[in-house]
Amino acid sequence: MLNRHARGFFTALFTPLARWLLRMGVSPDAVTIAGTLGVAVGALVFYPLGQLFWGTVFITAFIFSDVLDGIMARMQNVKSRWGNFLDSTLDRVADGALFAGVAVWFYTGGNNAIIATAALVCLVLGMVVSYARAKAESLGFTANVGIAERAERLVSVLVVTGLTGLGLPTMVLLATLVLLAAASLVTVVQRITSVRRQALAEPTPAD
Repeated sequence: MLNRHARGFFTALFTPLARWLLRMGVSPDAVTIAGTLGVAVGALVFYPLGQLFWGTVFITAFIFSDVLDGIMARMQNVKSRWGNFLDSTLDRVADGALFAGVAVWFYTGGNNAIIATAALVCLVLGMVVSYARAKAESLGFTANVGIAERAERLVSVLVVTGLTGLGLPTMVLLATLVLLAAASLVTVVQRITSVRRQALAEPTPAD
């Protein structure tokens, strides 16, 4: 949902910056790598120190690199399989760092193993959501269905984690993570079901 409705807004917002970076000789791949490093630092340095609000602010400053590098690639009229691979791979790194950082804090100074475990469950299921689509597409199927795609997962966990750093009760974060895990599980089932239907609809090879 967020991918559909927010893409136009953020494309218009970041187009001037994308144009300027290209003039400066910055490549889309460099933006992808820098954005991932920024998210990883925010999640794996700030969060484990208990700086949930400032960690979220830091991560947010880099998270939009995923939009920016795409705009830059389109401006260059480049459709690179390498760029697509790099972007998708580093997205998984960023997502993993985000949920791992939350888990580390709540297993240690945050002293809430239930929230930490919920974050790890979200991490694992989020990876399965992404893998299901990638594997389906590698086999010639489509699996771009589901109620919990990447944008929804990131926005929900970032907003609530940041607000938790400002005093929001941790139960709200726990509820968010539990709902996110459930939505991710539903998405995995939706993608498996979608691919199964496509597989059954394929013509049977002649004997």
